[in-house]
Amino acid sequence: MASAKPASLVASLRLAMSRPVLSLILLITLIAPNAGMAEDRGTLSLVIENDMFGRGTDRHYTHGTRLAWLSPADQIPEMVDDWAARVPLFASRGAKRVSYSIGQNIFTPSDITEKTPWANERPYAGWLYGSVGLVSDSGTRLDNLELMLGVIGPWSLAGQTQDFVHDLIDSPDPQGWDHQLDTEPGLVLTYERKWRNWWDLDLVGLEVDLSPRVGASVGNVFTHLETGVTVRLGDNLPADYGPPRIRPSLPGSDFFLPTDGLGWYLFAGVGGRAVARNVFLDGNTFSDSHHVTRKIWVGDLQAGIALTYGRTRVAFTQIVRSPEFEGQDAVDSFGAISLSVRY
Repeated sequence: MASAKPASLVASLRLAMSRPVLSLILLITLIAPNAGMAEDRGTLSLVIENDMFGRGTDRHYTHGTRLAWLSPADQIPEMVDDWAARVPLFASRGAKRVSYSIGQNIFTPSDITEKTPWANERPYAGWLYGSVGLVSDSGTRLDNLELMLGVIGPWSLAGQTQDFVHDLIDSPDPQGWDHQLDTEPGLVLTYERKWRNWWDLDLVGLEVDLSPRVGASVGNVFTHLETGVTVRLGDNLPADYGPPRIRPSLPGSDFFLPTDGLGWYLFAGVGGRAVARNVFLDGNTFSDSHHVTRKIWVGDLQAGIALTYGRTRVAFTQIVRSPEFEGQDAVDSFGAISLSVRY
């Protein structure tokens, strides 16, 4: 008689993939450390974004995963510090932290059962990347400079990843990855600035603050200008800039300060981008490939909840994104789950 362990493992993986919120709640109960630790620590963050939280279908930006580590304050390589000093707008004062991340984004047309994508549908594409960044925090202002390097196309392993996950959760297999964008190296340099407590008040015993942001990205993957604002409402409002997201987005930050006891907040944000380049819509830079007509103006709305307990933060964000290309028949909707732990 065959062992039941493999079947049990597959069942557990399917549950984890179909119930990621429950999985994170279980994880936080296992690893949440004691509160009140004053010494500075590094921060490990995991972000998972998926359109199962929106329309429940695979379309357009269908999945993203990002794993990042943020160093303790002022423990940064000299080379990275020198690099940031050459950027005119980057803050020279404030606690500095270096960040490293790896991630993967997956994009598909709206109908993954078609073997040949339609001419007016966005192409299959994947983006596998690593990044190094420098964060400077003054307490009320956060500057973030990040360089992302990666690969687009078959080397991104996006097709294999989607096939693997769909097998786990008994979802239809995508049929059109043979038509994805060609292999191409990718580079993106991003600079952004956020202000915390730009405006704040007490409301029926709760705290409210408003955090605007501006930024720009340049590269053959993404080139755009962006701005946005986030409002938070909560109790024992944690000192952070919102939970992390995956670019392009209304990002928060991997950075947060621990709380004594439970801190929580509800948040909502609005943002917009003026897009000059999006390789996942415009197609390959150095070769002919499937592409669509990109819209210049793209807007995001998001809302969610974040919980901080001691040195652990968990958050859920629901995002609605305006159409990104001509012929897109509806907005996109997806969700993001993040877990950050200082250790």
